[in-house]
Amino acid sequence: MKPVLIIQQVLFDTPDYFVDFLTEQKIPFEVRHMYAGELPPESIQDYSGYCMLGGPMSVNDEENFPFLRQEKELVRQALAADIPMIGHCLGGQLISTALGGTVQKALMYEIGWNPIHVIDAHAARDWFGGHTDFELFQWHNETFSVPEGAKLIASNPYCQNQAFTIGEKHIAMQFHCEVKDKKVRHWAIDEKSDIDAVLHLPSVQSSESLVASLKERIPTSNALAHVIYSRWIRNLPGLV
Repeated sequence: MKPVLIIQQVLFDTPDYFVDFLTEQKIPFEVRHMYAGELPPESIQDYSGYCMLGGPMSVNDEENFPFLRQEKELVRQALAADIPMIGHCLGGQLISTALGGTVQKALMYEIGWNPIHVIDAHAARDWFGGHTDFELFQWHNETFSVPEGAKLIASNPYCQNQAFTIGEKHIAMQFHCEVKDKKVRHWAIDEKSDIDAVLHLPSVQSSESLVASLKERIPTSNALAHVIYSRWIRNLPGLV
């Protein structure tokens, strides 16, 4: 089968459990590294699926990050060609804006393991293994709108739009279900000053608590990611 295209925007926002899962399922993939000067492909036709990861830049800042423009073009191509898409954090925002939605400042920063409530019973069964309430990792201060033709399926008190689907094949998520220990540990320690600046918010957890929670949190997070990814790959063309 054709590989899944993975766009990695920055060095430390790695694909983590997503590539573990694809490897386990024997699904080929190709990672393009924007931070290293690589570019997105011109066409999505050589790929069976399209995954976009997160990053600290704004999805609206195409002037300083021109590769975002092509990532959005690939979203439109994938939708037209019926090629499944999955967006994590900035990746979800790219799907929204490519399809006519908007991205703007969120009500407040979210940093840490925050609650998510699935607001659609079918989606709870279909995408989240029957779970309606859980906690996954978040790090963002902007939020996407739900574009026309999409369906909001998850929310929380700090950021109303947590996930939406488009038809049966595409999902955009504000949260980071892909994270593993190393990535969260790096963010918690190396970006501690950013955390401390907004630590007064109820949606932000301390660096120390994030590191202390990893042993308990990561296995649970990976288990739920496994459910989400298992649902997503069902529609990959060429999957046996």
